[in-house]
Amino acid sequence: METVIVTGGAGFIGSHLCARLLDMGYKVIAIDSLITSNGKNVDQLKENDNFQFIHQDVTLPLAEELNADYVFHLASPASPNHHSEISYHKLAMETMMVNTTGTHQLLDFALRNNAKFLFASTSEVYGDPLQHPQKETYNGNVSTTGPRSVYDEAKRFGETLVAYYCREKNLDARIIRIFNTYGPNMNMKDMRMLIVFILQALKGQSITIFGDGSQTRSLCYVSDTVEGMIKLMFGSDTRGEIVNIGSPEEHTILEYATMVKNLVNADVKIEFSEALPQNDPLRRQPDITKAKQLLNWEPRVSLEEGLRKTIDYFKSELLPEIK
Repeated sequence: METVIVTGGAGFIGSHLCARLLDMGYKVIAIDSLITSNGKNVDQLKENDNFQFIHQDVTLPLAEELNADYVFHLASPASPNHHSEISYHKLAMETMMVNTTGTHQLLDFALRNNAKFLFASTSEVYGDPLQHPQKETYNGNVSTTGPRSVYDEAKRFGETLVAYYCREKNLDARIIRIFNTYGPNMNMKDMRMLIVFILQALKGQSITIFGDGSQTRSLCYVSDTVEGMIKLMFGSDTRGEIVNIGSPEEHTILEYATMVKNLVNADVKIEFSEALPQNDPLRRQPDITKAKQLLNWEPRVSLEEGLRKTIDYFKSELLPEIK
């Protein structure tokens, strides 16, 4: 039985990836420091004999006796929300280190084990894009010193490390650029746009929007994102490839707020508050032509279906509070 390591395995996307890999018949080792992840995301997985959880910061070397055939490197704070205690702003040094030092450690591990490697990068490497939608060949419009740079630039250097190991050390590695993803197991402390909208609607509070709500996002349901990762790792002819995974269906922030309000059936107002955070991109949409051609991948879950499942998840999490 082949072994797969998933760093950030107790996180939002990581926990779904672990579950999918177990269903596929792999032995799965989830490694997570739990500084932003919720350990209960993998509680059910621990009942599976083929699952192992290791509580560790991956900036430190993995145990010498550990081995694997595949490494998915997802570990990193990812919330851009300044008000969240688990944001990459509040955990700046941890964010920079896990995507640089941590990536370096894991690349060396993969090299020693002759393991295939996937680095979970992000659409944030495109910054506030001047190209729309964004193709993998676009180099981005980013600030090396702005408040978001602790995440953006760490991910960009992580990509540089992966490309170097692939090119110079012949490591079988690939890079996925994940666009906005949502679904069950999202951490309520994350305070992302969709989480805030759903929690506010469920609690009967006004839904608040930064700016005028005209900025856009494209949201991909988590099972679709995971399927893209699986296809990129295990597909043929994917060594050295960089692939966008996300939904090309673009909506304004105001449209998302209205959808959530209607699906929750909440009698609440939609209010506009503070100006946009610095360097917050006004538009974000992936060009997924490469994913379609190389991986035969595109999102399958409709926005309405995904939102309903996500709302149901948060409703169950908040049940005592909203009764």
